[in-house]
Amino acid sequence: MLCPCLRYQDAPAALDWLERAFGFRRGLVVPDGTGGIAHAELHWGEAGLVMLGSVREDPLGRAPGQLGGITGSIYLRTADADAAHARAMAAGAELVRPLQDTDHGSRHFTVRDPEGHVWSFGTYWPEPPV
Repeated sequence: MLCPCLRYQDAPAALDWLERAFGFRRGLVVPDGTGGIAHAELHWGEAGLVMLGSVREDPLGRAPGQLGGITGSIYLRTADADAAHARAMAAGAELVRPLQDTDHGSRHFTVRDPEGHVWSFGTYWPEPPV
């Protein structure tokens, strides 16, 4: 399993927004004692997982807004890109790449969350290597 780990300046609000906008299911949430989140887990489908927490003073503890940009993005496979797109737009996600069909057989779109993390959703699923 691959689990991206993200930092947010307002992690409690990010948990709520990611559930509403993308349909994640909240798992373990560990408060940090100062109103933030030390560790939280959001579940996607049967085996997907994203971990997140509040920003902190360590090499891995920054959010995109603190760094002036992003260094990567996350792709989530969905059976219904149109429904995922509608849900994200209704929650106020910033559209980065519109819903479209690709030459490699995917239907996908890309959005930015309120703190700058970039998320792509699509129907593409690569074949396993032989």
